[in-house]
Amino acid sequence: MAEVISVQNENKLEGKVIIITAGASGIGEATARLFGHHNPRMIVISDIQDKLGQDVVTSVGPQMCSYIHCDVTGELQVKSTVDSTVKRYGGLDIMFSNAGIVNFNQQTILDLDLSAYDRLMAINARGMLACVKHAARAMVDGGSKGSIVCTASIAASLPLGGYVDYGMSKHAVLGLMRSASVQLGKYGVSVNCVSPSALGTPMTCQAYGTDVEGVEKRFLSSCALGGDGLALKAIANAVLFLASDDSAFITGHDLVVDGGYIPSSLTH
Repeated sequence: MAEVISVQNENKLEGKVIIITAGASGIGEATARLFGHHNPRMIVISDIQDKLGQDVVTSVGPQMCSYIHCDVTGELQVKSTVDSTVKRYGGLDIMFSNAGIVNFNQQTILDLDLSAYDRLMAINARGMLACVKHAARAMVDGGSKGSIVCTASIAASLPLGGYVDYGMSKHAVLGLMRSASVQLGKYGVSVNCVSPSALGTPMTCQAYGTDVEGVEKRFLSSCALGGDGLALKAIANAVLFLASDDSAFITGHDLVVDGGYIPSSLTH
């Protein structure tokens, strides 16, 4: 369970209808819990982890949180999630498109498994595109000056020794965000990215075969700001900033939240 996040201003999302994909664990869960402190009308958790998703709804509060099963690789499922949200709650103000995976066997260019690559790209790139497409349509059709936030990664900006397919997918997310931000600006819809470094999420722990402490220890030594730079709450706060009116004049921006991470290969 993500830690409870203390806040001061509790009205940054007042009356907003929000969808969070992959909201049942990791970054999505932490963000949902933070958003719940800011008086939204409704947070719709979208995920394939039904039990965990329902647990988040119970914890945040069913009066402001609901769950929909959605696999982002199926465009019709994404469309149905957006359409049912709009029908039930009267519109869509914020989409946090957060779903993504890492292939647990490092993919290098010399031995890349294209079938594993195809699955990763179906979620990280194609699924992200479907979420942005249908959220944008709902916002434009509903006349909402909405906000779309995508989860990218520092892997889109820095060279990786492995995980070439993951890096490619996150470059695609940045390209999508930049194009969509230009096309949707005239409708008052902002599109931005948040780019974390490695976090102690269930997915990352599985990828590196360790626990939260192990993942953070592996990366903290390369962070200029030290221990707090990789906390989930830092990413959740960044998403809150990009989703709220605090960033009303920001679009097409990649907000890197990495504690000043410098890969060891660049320091020697």
